[in-house]
Amino acid sequence: MADCCSTDGSRKSGYDLAVIGAGSAGFSAAITAAEQGANVALIGHGLIGGTCVNVGCVPSKTMIRAAEALHGAGAASRFAGLAGEAHVADWRALIAAKDDLVKTLRQKKYVDLLPEYNGIAYLEGAARLNGAGVLVNDSPVAAGKIIVATGASPAMPSIPGIENVPFLTSTTALELAEQPRSLLVIGGGYIGCELAQMFARTGTAVTMVTRSRLLPEAEPEIAQALARYLADEGITVRIGLTYSRIEQQDGEITLTIDVDGRAEMLTAEQVLVTTGRMPNTADLGLEEAGIRLAPNGGIVVDDRMRTSKSGVYAAGDVIGRDQFVYMAAYGAKLAARNALNGDSLVYDNTAMPWVVFTDPQVAGVGFSEAQAIERGVGVKTSVVSLDQVPRALAARDTRGLIKLVADAKSDRLLGGQILAPEGADSIQTLALALKHGMTAKALGEMIFPYLTTVEGLKLAAQGFAKDVAKLSCCAG
Repeated sequence: MADCCSTDGSRKSGYDLAVIGAGSAGFSAAITAAEQGANVALIGHGLIGGTCVNVGCVPSKTMIRAAEALHGAGAASRFAGLAGEAHVADWRALIAAKDDLVKTLRQKKYVDLLPEYNGIAYLEGAARLNGAGVLVNDSPVAAGKIIVATGASPAMPSIPGIENVPFLTSTTALELAEQPRSLLVIGGGYIGCELAQMFARTGTAVTMVTRSRLLPEAEPEIAQALARYLADEGITVRIGLTYSRIEQQDGEITLTIDVDGRAEMLTAEQVLVTTGRMPNTADLGLEEAGIRLAPNGGIVVDDRMRTSKSGVYAAGDVIGRDQFVYMAAYGAKLAARNALNGDSLVYDNTAMPWVVFTDPQVAGVGFSEAQAIERGVGVKTSVVSLDQVPRALAARDTRGLIKLVADAKSDRLLGGQILAPEGADSIQTLALALKHGMTAKALGEMIFPYLTTVEGLKLAAQGFAKDVAKLSCCAG
C-alpha cells in the first residue's frame, strides 16, 4: 500500500481506493480499507452520514418510540386496576429532540470518526466516473479501485397528478413543524406501516391505501393480523386498490380510487408517499462507464460486489436490494476487502434478519413459505399464536403469532417470521439457527428462558410435532 494521504485529498500517485458516498456503506468501506493500510478517498456530497442517521432509522425510530410511550399510557387499562392517559403536549419540542439526537449521532459516528483514520481523505463534491478514475467537482481523483455507495431516495408512484401535489416523503414527514390533523399514507410497506402507526398514536387521523396488501413480503397470516391491529387503533386500512388520480383542492389532498368499478374519494390534510426507494444512480456516469443497471435502477453486482466494469464495486442501497443499513455496511466491508485482496469473499444474505418497527413488531429471516415453494422445496409449517406464549399472557398482550418454515424431508429450518411486541429482539435466535443449519427438532429441544418472547420460537418448533396448547408451563 502507498503512504497515508493528506486530509485535503492531494496525493501525487492517487489512492488505492475511492469510495463514492459517505453514508453507512461508504464509511464501512472506507474504514475497512484504512484498517488494512490503504489510502482511501471518501467522497461525500451533501449531508454526511447518509440515510440511516439523518432521515431514516434514527429519526423514525425515536419518533416511533415516543408514540409507543403515548400508546402505552392509554393501554395500561389492559391490567385490572390501572388507568393511564398521555398526549402530545409540544410537537415542536418532540421534533427538536429528534433533530438533536440525529445531530449528535451524525457528529459522533461520522464526522468525529474521520480524524481517527489517517488513511482516509474526505472529499466533498459531486462525483462522476471517468475512464481513469473519478471526477470530483470535475477534478480528477486517481484511484486503483472504486466502490459506489450512493444509497437510495424515496420513489414517486405512478399516480396521475402526483407531480402537482405537495406530498410528504419519509424524510419530510419527520420534519413537519406542525402535526397534521389527518394523513393519507400511500403504500403498505414497512415504512408506510411504521409511520402510519406513529402518526396515529400521536393523534393524527390516518388512512392507509395500497395497491396490494400490507407488507407484501411478509407471510399472509402476519400481514393480515397486523392490518387488524392497525385498524383496532383507529387506522383506516384500504388494500387492493386502483388509483385514478390525486389532486389538491381547498387546502386538502384528494385521492380518487376505483372500488369495484366506481370512483371513491379519500381526503386528508397531508399525503405521505411510501411506495419504495430508488437507487441513487443518476449523474454518476455509470452507463457511460460500462456499468450495468438493473430494471429497478440499482447497480448490478455479482456475489463479490463487483459491477460489470473491472475495478468498480458497489454496495448498499444503490444495488437495489437488501436495503437495510446493516446489510449496506456488510456489503461495503466485503467490497473493500475484495477490492484490495483479490475478490475471494462471497456476499451471503441467507440468514439476513429484517424488522418492521410497528407494534407489534414484525421480524423475519430466511424463506417464507411461498419463497421456499417457489424454489421447489417441499415444506412444512408451524404457526403458534401468542396466546400460547406465557410472556404474552403475563403482559396481557397476546397480539401476534410466530410462523416457522422447515424442509418437510430433512426437518431443516428454512425461515420464520414473528409478529410480537418484542419480536425484533427475538429474531436473531432464529437467524443463528438458520446460519448453523438447525432442524426444527433441535430448536425445540433447546433450553429457553421462561417468560420471554423468544421462548415462542421453541414452542413454534415443537408445534411441528405436537399441540403446544396441551403442554404445561416449561414442560417442553
